[in-house]
Amino acid sequence: MERKIVLEARDLTRKVSSPGGVLTIVDGVSLGILAGETVALVGASGAGKSTLLAMLAGLDLPTSGHVLLDGHDLAQLDEDARAKLRANSVGFVFQAFHLLPALTALENVMLPLELAGRRDAAQAARAMLARVGLENRTGHYPRQLSGGEQQRVALARASVTRPAVLFADEPTGNLDTATGAQICDLLFELNREAGTTLLLVTHEAALAARCGRRLTMAAGRLV
Repeated sequence: MERKIVLEARDLTRKVSSPGGVLTIVDGVSLGILAGETVALVGASGAGKSTLLAMLAGLDLPTSGHVLLDGHDLAQLDEDARAKLRANSVGFVFQAFHLLPALTALENVMLPLELAGRRDAAQAARAMLARVGLENRTGHYPRQLSGGEQQRVALARASVTRPAVLFADEPTGNLDTATGAQICDLLFELNREAGTTLLLVTHEAALAARCGRRLTMAAGRLV
């Protein structure tokens, strides 16, 4: 069976104004990613990787060009429709975890399920936390968890809706080597189990090498 393209960029450009004039952060990028692929986006700091990731995920709009996510042209959707598409089709894991400090681990993982209107949010979130080895931490707040535990909660939250695409931006950047390796193993295990498409930004050669394909950015372009 032929795999469909789940994420596509067509001539994507992002420009921003600065005191020195207009800066081009992403410059005419086109790419296609198939359902179930694992893709690493690598390149030096300032190459435009995180900006490209944000546009592909619908968090940031391009100056020109198009993003097609799960068959939807993001430019044709208003902010509400983009938010709904993200809730249904996208998961995120960030370097800084981005857990909500006033919510417990369980409540953080329940959040995307509740936004999607799932009645089994608590049950599904509990099962997902058990899957990432945190069944005994459900009532803990982020400040009561180690960095590795916080990233496990973030992974559980990103994966619990079984998104079409999981975006990870430097997922091990704030972790020590041993903890980072455990998070990587978990990331790829969850990805395999759910058949999710994975696009990750990383500086780590070992992490990039585990992906099926590697894209390199330099000065806003794919090289």
